[in-house]
Amino acid sequence: MEKEISAFLTSLKNRSASEHTTSNYERDLGRFRTFLKSRDIALDTVDHILIRDFLTTLYKRNLGKSSVSRTLACLRTFFKFLVREQRLPRNPAELVSSPRVPKKLPTFLSEAEVGVMMDASREPTLRNLRDRAILELLYASGLRVSELVRLTDQDVDRGGQLVRVFGKGRKERIVPFGQYAAQALDTYMAERGRKGLTLREASGDLPLFINLRGTRLGVRSVERLLEEYRGYLKPGRRATPHTLRHSFATHLLEHGADLRSVQELLGHSNLSTTQRYTHVSFEHLRRQYDNAHPRAKGSGTGKTKK
Repeated sequence: MEKEISAFLTSLKNRSASEHTTSNYERDLGRFRTFLKSRDIALDTVDHILIRDFLTTLYKRNLGKSSVSRTLACLRTFFKFLVREQRLPRNPAELVSSPRVPKKLPTFLSEAEVGVMMDASREPTLRNLRDRAILELLYASGLRVSELVRLTDQDVDRGGQLVRVFGKGRKERIVPFGQYAAQALDTYMAERGRKGLTLREASGDLPLFINLRGTRLGVRSVERLLEEYRGYLKPGRRATPHTLRHSFATHLLEHGADLRSVQELLGHSNLSTTQRYTHVSFEHLRRQYDNAHPRAKGSGTGKTKK
């Protein structure tokens, strides 16, 4: 099974799947391989009943429904690849129903919380200027962290305040960003040039965001950056690159942006993926209503205050 998994993971990389997706699939397939090995079962004899047994073992290990659902999606994609490559005659995972996963509303920061993170006072070192530019651009454009770290200097039109992004499936989109992000990028890139850290990669590209050695910044480094800046918020508040993406979408809708425009900016292929932000926006409106309307929360007397 090792050869099949290796070929599948290579195909994912060739299709420009994100590091996060590839890592998850590799882990899920590793579990499945261990399961088959423990039962001495060959890959070409796997059927839908065996896959259900495997998913049951995951539940017994206290994996949540979302993790099990992702594992099943991985197996479907894996077996589909094997069928396409004519390594197997059929896809047994197609006959297995996905577990019902409760829908969770996206976690987002308030505008005030975003402001606290952006305005955190720090020494104007290259690292701090870079971090500020990353935060501003993530919030200003709603980029996925995998999209952000792939950016090159050539992808950014600082004068037009536009960034060219290659999203899932290498689908290209152009996203605007505002004056705050533009200023942060200008300051960071000027300091980067002054330090002489504009080093081209083997491809000839200049990576936009670099570490202090001058090489391209990775996803995990950006995640650690957000963990650090979370310390400026109240205890218990969550702050990840995806939290800023959620905040970007939610705040746009709260200020009147239409759903289709937000879909295009986020790079969602399906409008239904974007629609979950309308629920978040509605919850915000509900709180505003409850706090502002004189008869939203009655005292039980039925009388209106004078």
